[in-house]
Amino acid sequence: MPPFDRPRRPRVTLRWKIAALAAATACLVAVVVGLLVHAWTAHDIRHRAERQAVDAVVSATDVYRRTGTLTNNARLDPAELPYALSNPTDDHPHQSYGGNLPGSTDPTVWGAQRTGGPGSPVLAVRIAINAEFRELYRLDLTMAVASLIALAVTTPLAAYGAGVLARRLRRVSQTAVRISAGDLDARTGPTRGRDEVADIAATVDLMADTLSRRLHDERRFTADVAHELRTPVGGLLAAADLLPAGETEDLLRARVRDLRGLVEDLLEISRLDAGAEQPVRARVPLDAVVREAVVRTGFDAEVTVTGAGSGSGSESGSGAGSESASASAQTVETDPRRLERIVGNLVINAHRHGRTPVEVTVEDHTVVVRDHGSGFPEHLLRDGPRRFQTGATERGSGHGLGLTIALGQARLLGAELRFTNAPDGGAVATLRLPR
Repeated sequence: MPPFDRPRRPRVTLRWKIAALAAATACLVAVVVGLLVHAWTAHDIRHRAERQAVDAVVSATDVYRRTGTLTNNARLDPAELPYALSNPTDDHPHQSYGGNLPGSTDPTVWGAQRTGGPGSPVLAVRIAINAEFRELYRLDLTMAVASLIALAVTTPLAAYGAGVLARRLRRVSQTAVRISAGDLDARTGPTRGRDEVADIAATVDLMADTLSRRLHDERRFTADVAHELRTPVGGLLAAADLLPAGETEDLLRARVRDLRGLVEDLLEISRLDAGAEQPVRARVPLDAVVREAVVRTGFDAEVTVTGAGSGSGSESGSGAGSESASASAQTVETDPRRLERIVGNLVINAHRHGRTPVEVTVEDHTVVVRDHGSGFPEHLLRDGPRRFQTGATERGSGHGLGLTIALGQARLLGAELRFTNAPDGGAVATLRLPR
């Protein structure tokens, strides 16, 4: 049974997810490394400038104390000297990152020391480090360009590598889809590499082998049981015919007939599972085949034929059936015996597990069977019919094989059989024949 149609969100493939992750990781690494290099280099520039300022001020102070002259571009109490150095409390050398000079954008480090005791002039030396910071700026620019080049190279490589991985995973996914669709011979086969993808592929193949083996054993068991029961059930039916007429004989005959029907259904399912059935196709009027199928069920059902060239006739079919005055519906090429089997099972299921009235609508290449009961159970709508599973108790009793057979025969004809519930209540089975 095809699943309900659900709105599908736009899918981002694994390939582009991995490529985006690689690009984001490369950007993050480039930013972190760039910030660390910038901070470390700036700290090193200032540290070296501070040492240079201390050495210069110590040398200039010594010369000034001995000769009274200023060297190393030293000045006494300069107006732009940072406040932290303008009034030292001792005669030891001090240094400070003074920021930028007024009207200038060049970073500066100052070194200062008193030339004598308290109240003596302060000798100061200014070290401009604008050249070093320009080099730092060029280093930042170089790292940014190198990061962009690395990103442009690594992203396609990551996309390519992710594409290889995605193709391998897609093979495994396609195999799993084929297995879920019923192709138990589907296998992924050997894959390149010895990684998790290869393990997943091997696991899927092993699962398919196990599932195929178990399903084959189940089908063989079902066929063997049905075949072995056929002879004794036939004997029971013959023996029931020899009993004297009466209520006991009628009850026994009815139970034996039910048992024979179950055995025949099991044999039909086993042949469908084994692929031993082949349709015998012929061009037949769809409405006539549907009416005949309804008549053979022995249940009442209203058959309505709509569509171009069919008129608007309807009929209420029963065990004997009644003819409609409408013209013939669409002619289809199919196996009429199997089509009757499908429609008959749908009508019988509607009567046994639903409520009347049961309506059968024929339009173009489509046959719709609807009852007015409680509808199909959720598990059937989700997973499709399963053998020996009849659903909710309020939908009646039975062996749970009718819809399974109908679905198997529809697949054999290349038709689509969908199960839904009507908005106003009731189960709806829609059979669409191929054109």
